[in-house]
Amino acid sequence: MVKMSLDPVQVMSGQVNELKVSPPSNGDSRGSWEGKQEFDQDQLGLGTNTKPVAGRRARKVEGGVFFPKPENAVTIAVSSRVLFRTDREQKVFEQKGVEEYLRYQIEHENEPFAPGPAFSFVKALEAVNARLRDLYPQSEELFDIVLVTYNHAHVGIRLINTINHHNLFIERFCMTGGSSPIGYLKAWQTNLYLSADADKVREALAEGIAAATMFMTEKLTKVSETQLRVAFDGDAVLFSDESERIFKAHGLDKFFEHERENEDTLLDHGPLKGFLEALGKLQKKFYAKGHRLDCPIRTFLVTARSAASSGIRALKTLRAWGLEIDEALFLAGAPKGPMLEKIRPHIYFDDQMFHVEGAAEMGTIAAHVPYGIAQKLNAKRNASGGK
Repeated sequence: MVKMSLDPVQVMSGQVNELKVSPPSNGDSRGSWEGKQEFDQDQLGLGTNTKPVAGRRARKVEGGVFFPKPENAVTIAVSSRVLFRTDREQKVFEQKGVEEYLRYQIEHENEPFAPGPAFSFVKALEAVNARLRDLYPQSEELFDIVLVTYNHAHVGIRLINTINHHNLFIERFCMTGGSSPIGYLKAWQTNLYLSADADKVREALAEGIAAATMFMTEKLTKVSETQLRVAFDGDAVLFSDESERIFKAHGLDKFFEHERENEDTLLDHGPLKGFLEALGKLQKKFYAKGHRLDCPIRTFLVTARSAASSGIRALKTLRAWGLEIDEALFLAGAPKGPMLEKIRPHIYFDDQMFHVEGAAEMGTIAAHVPYGIAQKLNAKRNASGGK
């Protein structure tokens, strides 16, 4: 199995004492903003044309909207632990506590974090924004990225420095100092929340916010720098877990029978239907300008359903919702990893961890949506010792 980081975020709490920071002993800081630290773009799944840019970049967006209002934007909230790699810092916190953790962060605030599993996804969002600004200079219908972190504000300087180092356009921060960010996500009208903390992801889902848990993998497939590619599972992701409940309780034959009998009955919506809708809304802006064939957003349905026996209900549901999926793969139970390796999505959403792990083995960044009957069965299996 490919090595995946599954550790949940450790939440800081309590008062923060005044910190005294000693300068580095050599008067310098390895990996500073003058370009001393380079990151291997192949390991990030990015091409060689996207090397980090050292120093601060120009902030002005010529002829475009600078800060879209939340009600107009597609808001993507990303935790600092999935946007960047903070493994070393997390160990300091877990082993030495909050005071030493904050001291370490301040002492190293001139060293950029390396990119994490959500990095290429965020870069792709920004590439889409650039195209939208070219076509619709005054429109606020853009992706708006909010960095969400449990960190104390002291760590904000290092995060800002890292964002500037990697030439990311992220101006909205939410640093909660150990408090839950869920209330802030609702205030931002968040369309998608990505985090390393499975508990907070479940909390967001319970509040009706599309959310998924991300993991760091050792192997990453190169992804497009010009087209955002997003892949979804069907049941318990885009759709409810209604049909999956039938399958888990009564087996495959009963599932097929249920789907045939309910072929013309729409499936209920799942937790990520709204995010697919938001993507579709932006896609239509490109179609309106004659860019259907070279649209910089492409969506995929990758499902274990079989086409003839159970696929028609899924397709009819999407059509009734007014949603288009660019490509639909009905795998009839075949492994998803090899197909995802060919698709090369920036992110793939699935409700079952064995599919997430299978995708990761093939180098795909996959996110777990802890929703539906599969989660209850997994919890019961874990409680009984895996039997």
